[in-house]
Amino acid sequence: MIPSVPTVPEERAPGPRPGPDAGPPRIPGGRLPGHVAVVLDGNGRWASGRGLPRTEGHRAGAKAVLDTVEGALQLGLRHLSLFAFSTENWRRDPAEVGEVLRLINGFATDHGDWLHGRGVRVTWSGGRGRMGARLLGDLDELQTRTAANTALEMTVWLDYGARDELWRAARELARQSAEGRLDPADIDAPTFARQLYRPDLPDVDLFIRTSGEQRLSNFLLWQSAYAELLFTETLWPDFGRHDLWAAAVAYSRRERRFGGH
Repeated sequence: MIPSVPTVPEERAPGPRPGPDAGPPRIPGGRLPGHVAVVLDGNGRWASGRGLPRTEGHRAGAKAVLDTVEGALQLGLRHLSLFAFSTENWRRDPAEVGEVLRLINGFATDHGDWLHGRGVRVTWSGGRGRMGARLLGDLDELQTRTAANTALEMTVWLDYGARDELWRAARELARQSAEGRLDPADIDAPTFARQLYRPDLPDVDLFIRTSGEQRLSNFLLWQSAYAELLFTETLWPDFGRHDLWAAAVAYSRRERRFGGH
């Protein structure tokens, strides 16, 4: 496991910050993670520590996404997965849930032009059944509009839980077998993986969780089987490009063995 990256929280103005004079660190291509997954945690604690409503923490967390995306672009990352709303998050206070979903909707509409202009392909994945029609429409529209972009693929995971994803995949394979379309003897790891929400995404190389909690919280469990893990004390609203760069540097110093040595 990669040790936590010490960082100093700082206030952030709205939108992406200008990059430092030195720019991003120089990391050889073979040492740069191809797919970085981040659990965006600590919004509520960030707000509580400032005497603000929890919703203000979520609002600040949305701004942190912009700076992190800019850092990913400057670093040359190919895939960035952001855990924005889990299947378990529905258990929170309905008013907070509603505000979080409105913020996600607002992020898609307010910053879609910026993301598209920077060459970011925005995709989203997870359940659709509990999302409102307006949110689904705006997310689908942004996904379609940015489909040809190649600078970075940012996948936003909504109403997502890895166990939910896995049992759905198993159920689909069982259904195909019961219908006689699939021999159970032919089910292997690639066959199973093709039933996941995003079989086209590469496995996670670097898994980051903010706010000091050291757990995976049901995020991309199959895809993160051999990911390098990084747990940082920084709350998500204080996270940005510099933290992402520090994590990438730490990753580049690891020797990945995949159980073969």
